[in-house]
Amino acid sequence: MRRALFDTSVYIDWLNAGRHADLLFDQDMLKYLSVVVLLELHAGASTRAELRLLGTMAATFQKVGRVVVPAAMVWEDAGMVLRSLSTRGFQVAGAHGLVNDVLIALSARAIGATVFTRNVRHFEAIRTVRRFDLVPVTA
Repeated sequence: MRRALFDTSVYIDWLNAGRHADLLFDQDMLKYLSVVVLLELHAGASTRAELRLLGTMAATFQKVGRVVVPAAMVWEDAGMVLRSLSTRGFQVAGAHGLVNDVLIALSARAIGATVFTRNVRHFEAIRTVRRFDLVPVTA
């Protein structure tokens, strides 16, 4: 069964407009939740209802043992990837989104999962440094 890790952009589309439910609820994929994605979702939550939903979502993934926390080696590799991207013209200093995307990509790579995202630009750039499976999601 294919392992899937959804980027924040996919969850935001689902939470705001109900898009991508076919992917998020696909029974033929084993879904994982990155703590980095959870961080970004919490940072953008604006209501108590959203926070409750995120709490329920996190608890569900935790219960089935599919919360992905970047290991020390992933953090170290992320530094090397960011260094490489900075030599290719990417602004790394202060680019929290890029740092988060590198952690998401490398965490997915570590567990053999495919990243699903609408943020293709960052993830395609990361793939030039470290290979991982990527599926662009359209609106």
